[in-house]
Amino acid sequence: MTNEKERIAKYLARAGVASRRGVESMIAEGRVKLNGKVLETPATLVDGSEDIRVDGKPVGGKEKTRLFLFHKPNDLVTSHRDEKGRLTVFDYLRERYPDLPRLISVGRLDLTTEGLLLLTNDGELSRFMELPKTGWVRSYRVRVFGEWTEDKTKKLAKGLKIDGVQYGPIKVDFDAESGDNRWLTVSLQEGKNREIRKVMDAVDVKVNRLIRTSYGPFRLGKLAKGAVVEVPEKQLTSSLPDKVFST
Repeated sequence: MTNEKERIAKYLARAGVASRRGVESMIAEGRVKLNGKVLETPATLVDGSEDIRVDGKPVGGKEKTRLFLFHKPNDLVTSHRDEKGRLTVFDYLRERYPDLPRLISVGRLDLTTEGLLLLTNDGELSRFMELPKTGWVRSYRVRVFGEWTEDKTKKLAKGLKIDGVQYGPIKVDFDAESGDNRWLTVSLQEGKNREIRKVMDAVDVKVNRLIRTSYGPFRLGKLAKGAVVEVPEKQLTSSLPDKVFST
């Protein structure tokens, strides 16, 4: 417990409730109560001594920052809830790993994208890791249908504008071919929604398999599909600036 106060949105993000933006949405929806009253603004200052409840459930103090690597299988929605009733990443984890803490994802992988998904109990850490200015590279193994040429590699390296959206430079290495399919290694920094699929469509190839293999300093490695493993504290502290790490 500390007497130092901070905005409740930041406090709840640190407690693993959601990202700061997610907490702000919860407050706007009237889902957060402070000392028995519905909270109206995320700018309210707290120090952890208050009775804070989200959806009627009490929220404890800040937890020690933890980060997990999850090998996401195909056909899981990266969401806590899905309006279409599809199985979510968090449904999957609750069934198989009931001892995990409350977690949120660092960014998202779409329904049919596999591979490395980072999970944390710290919303501030999630926010830091998602920001383009953090500068972390995301790498993928990508199987595409269609011809691949050096010209396409050069086009993506310069960045593309598609439907009014500017996509930054993307590095592509040709790995192998099998029939009409090509395997590529694709690396980018920003990761806009469905970015790889859109830029590949723009150069006339179709993505038919997409696997994220790394996110910044964290690697999928040989982690089995559907498995989750915690990042050791020593590796976590060495990979993150002090300002986003809570002990």
